Amino acid sequence: MNRPADQGIPLGRQARYKDTYDPFLLFAIPRAEARKALGIQGALPFSGVDIWNAYELSWLDAFGKPCVAAARITFPCDSGNMIESKSLKLYLNSFNFTRFKSVEKVRAVITTDLSQNALADVTVDLVMPGSFAMMTICDPPGTCIDDLDLENEVNTCEYRPDYLKTLPGTAEETLFSNLLRTRCPVTGQPDWATVMIRYKGPAMDHAGLLQYLISLRRHSGFHENCVEIMFMDILHRCRPDHLSVYAGFTRRGGLDINPGRATGEQNFPNIRLARQ
Repeated sequence: MNRPADQGIPLGRQARYKDTYDPFLLFAIPRAEARKALGIQGALPFSGVDIWNAYELSWLDAFGKPCVAAARITFPCDSGNMIESKSLKLYLNSFNFTRFKSVEKVRAVITTDLSQNALADVTVDLVMPGSFAMMTICDPPGTCIDDLDLENEVNTCEYRPDYLKTLPGTAEETLFSNLLRTRCPVTGQPDWATVMIRYKGPAMDHAGLLQYLISLRRHSGFHENCVEIMFMDILHRCRPDHLSVYAGFTRRGGLDINPGRATGEQNFPNIRLARQ
């Protein structure tokens, strides 16, 4: 149920907002090409998920009365495709004047459409207004590295994985930074995120990690790709025994995207941060 190829990616193009259900609005992007650039072919060196929160979902019930909900959508990282975010926004907007017999029917339709486009089983949960209070804002876990004094001038123009270094000894800790900025590879718009890194192994140089994250400010990539770059760089340069990288990107177009990658199995909680 893919969008016709001649329509192209919706990002950066003027959108026509359809208000009746249209699954062909979804645009799938293969994961393989970006991963090939990272040297990832065959078996993945990580497990993980992409957790999406959609805050602008509305449809009509059987009598024509509007309903609203928030959707929590989980894509496995081993799916063949990811979904382009603007296409998902347009797709969800197409529900606005379409009647559905039940909330479960809405959930089932979204699940089926996204699974077919992602080429994997996608999980969809709908949060109804009576449960909105559960979607509370949380602080990121761990130690913030943003206030560290950096001895060297910060390079904000060049991607520098060589900033990642280890120190004598071992550690098991969770670190986070609110300073991650990357760029959309299609429009060039800035994307902002809080990134959380948990590891066990050779102790990481916190200042070097902060400089590395800052060096990504001009990097162009989709959210999922940016997290995989960080994961692979830390894995190769710091050699942790266990590693997880999770980024909570700020909301855009009623959606926030939160990719997580880890060595081994990892249960990534869907925490809502202040900028989401």
